Amino acid sequence: MNQETAGLPAQLDCSVRNFSVLLSPTPRGARLARLLATEQLRAWELPLHPAEHIVAELAANAATHGRVPGRDFRLTLYVVGDTLRIEVTDTRGDRVPRVCATAPDAESGRGLLLVDALADRWGTTSGPAPRKTVWAELPLVSAGSRSIASR
Repeated sequence: MNQETAGLPAQLDCSVRNFSVLLSPTPRGARLARLLATEQLRAWELPLHPAEHIVAELAANAATHGRVPGRDFRLTLYVVGDTLRIEVTDTRGDRVPRVCATAPDAESGRGLLLVDALADRWGTTSGPAPRKTVWAELPLVSAGSRSIASR
């Protein structure tokens, strides 16, 4: 179908793309999540920044705070229309992430502040038990036809 005849701008891709992988809740699994996401974004010819940073933070949180021995976490990337959605699902539904103030000399605790600053929207979805999904969305095309690469 011709997108222009459907009333949509020609530059918008209306296809739905997704990528999903299970990874071990370890520092190695978190690094692999970032590497796999980067390669998938390249394959889709999408900008890497800031998505790779968001994936890194969410995967690190899943490996650190969502870790349950013997249970993997899932990284999922969706592209629907002009939005990239990043999801990381772990099996610690009882631990809901919160943005917290950290001491200036703290060595950790700023990951969700970074996600909050880089993502258009982010949040948490519960279930099915015992899971939770932390997600973040990025626009692929903004009002001025700028991509997320120009952020």
